[in-house]
Amino acid sequence: MKKLKPILIEIIYEGDHCIPCVYMLETVEEAIEDMGDGVKLELVYLRQETGGRRYKELSEGLGGPAPIPSIFINGRLYFSTTPPVEELKRTLQGLLLQAGE
Repeated sequence: MKKLKPILIEIIYEGDHCIPCVYMLETVEEAIEDMGDGVKLELVYLRQETGGRRYKELSEGLGGPAPIPSIFINGRLYFSTTPPVEELKRTLQGLLLQAGE
């Protein structure tokens, strides 16, 4: 059985001073806590050079600035506002099922 590549979740994250960013991170962490190696979480931290570059790449794919905060999954914008935990879990479970087919 081949090992599946994990789903990459990226949160556009301005910093800990940004309450909506912190809330979105907490929501994602809660949604993925039981998903193990199937998902990988990365912060696109705007105050760091690599995060700024990644933000620019993701924004170019949208044709304009990506919302702050927002959730990208495998490079695609999925949520521009914080979703309910259960909705995010269903989305990720569906993507994991597709990846396993």
